[in-house]
Amino acid sequence: MRPVIRAEGLVKRYKEVTALDGLDLEVAEGQVLGLLGPNGAGKTTAVRILTTLLVPDGGRAEVAGIDVVADPNGVRSRIGLSGQYAAVDEHLTGFENLEMVGRLYRLGRKASRERARELLERFDLSEAGDRPVKTYSGGMRRRLDLAAALVARPAVLFLDEPTTGLDPRSRASMWEIIRELVEGGTTLLLTTQYLEEADRLADDIVVIDHGRAIARGTADQLKSQIGGERVELVVESVEHLAAVKETLVRVAVGDVVIDEQSRRVTAPVAGGSGALIDVLRSLDGAVTILDVGLRRPTLDDVFLALTGHATAAERNGAPVDGATEKETIR
Repeated sequence: MRPVIRAEGLVKRYKEVTALDGLDLEVAEGQVLGLLGPNGAGKTTAVRILTTLLVPDGGRAEVAGIDVVADPNGVRSRIGLSGQYAAVDEHLTGFENLEMVGRLYRLGRKASRERARELLERFDLSEAGDRPVKTYSGGMRRRLDLAAALVARPAVLFLDEPTTGLDPRSRASMWEIIRELVEGGTTLLLTTQYLEEADRLADDIVVIDHGRAIARGTADQLKSQIGGERVELVVESVEHLAAVKETLVRVAVGDVVIDEQSRRVTAPVAGGSGALIDVLRSLDGAVTILDVGLRRPTLDDVFLALTGHATAAERNGAPVDGATEKETIR
């Protein structure tokens, strides 16, 4: 099957900063690709190129079989975009925002109004539809922004960190909406820093760092790359951490990690439950353990193993993906 979204060797530079350094991507029809990485990794730059907001310095890309540089208008007619910031007019009502987008797509007055009411209902915004957007909460603005991206019923949708800044309840609501879109046949490229988001929503994941793809596969495939299980212990006192680490080092097959704030010690092990039992026997009576568990690797573990830093870390002093302007294309 021909990929709906394809990028080959994308390069983008901002003076001394290389935002993309030969990035390859493919998304099949009806699939969700999660583009995972820290701030500054190149996620937003990739989205801006694929949605025709930026021109690459190297490589090529197609969306729905259309070259993003040769025919940007053709690409724009087939896609929807919800960027990191809700690109809505605060002085208009929710209904007026959606109607305006429909008119810009030349749907006609009647069709634009009908579509606006339909989307307000779908995104649970009907009661607030006639209020100015400046009175909306952050979660409501994000839902309105995503609704605007769907006005023209695009077959291909780009969501650039759609749940950043949302509270857990609003994030869960947004995930449910995204799942419904995909079940309806939408092809989706989703960028995120939230490991749980990628784990729940993406069919495939590409991990990028410094503008390059450093790993790709399903969540389970990525987790299997670092293998094994993790023993986690939470102790009563910070003074016990050193003793726990010393014990875990004997059974660990990788680095033992200590979080002093939570008094948690984590170590990758090969022996599964047997290793956990050995650890507990060794510590019996020596320290007070408040919590203990054996778990599979998470995408957090994958990212740390691949890059050596956490997904939420920002590159100090460097622009985030080389630009700060808000997206306006729908």
